[in-house]
Amino acid sequence: MTILCGSIKTGAVPHPTMFERDDPVLADLRRLCLHLPGAAEKVSHGRPCFFTKKIFAIYGATTKGDHDSGRHDASVVIRSQTDEAVALLAMPRFFVPAYWGPSGWIGLDLTGADVDWDEVGELITESFRLTAPRTLVAKLEQTA
Repeated sequence: MTILCGSIKTGAVPHPTMFERDDPVLADLRRLCLHLPGAAEKVSHGRPCFFTKKIFAIYGATTKGDHDSGRHDASVVIRSQTDEAVALLAMPRFFVPAYWGPSGWIGLDLTGADVDWDEVGELITESFRLTAPRTLVAKLEQTA
């Protein structure tokens, strides 16, 4: 670690941006995520992340051993109940994302022409319920 002009330089290399800001799939996902109480967006590790106190959705992913193909760049990574995750992963449009998968997160490919945005909204809302503070979940329930 070196100090330059009074600031600390750790040598950390910033992650490259791994999405297009005007991506229409990201715009649809953003619309679903940011209507949830207290939700915000930040870029972390080069990808848009939607969070309250904790992340509840991430746009884009990789799978173990496939970090460079871009195959899952248009996907969403969400938290799911264990029994539901098992059922969802039996469908080909769902996958186990690298890094997040071992902690119970699943990915959903959003590249198909037949994306059911109502289903995506339900999955995002469930992920929000599993990660958001109780006060925000209560606000969600009041608006439902």
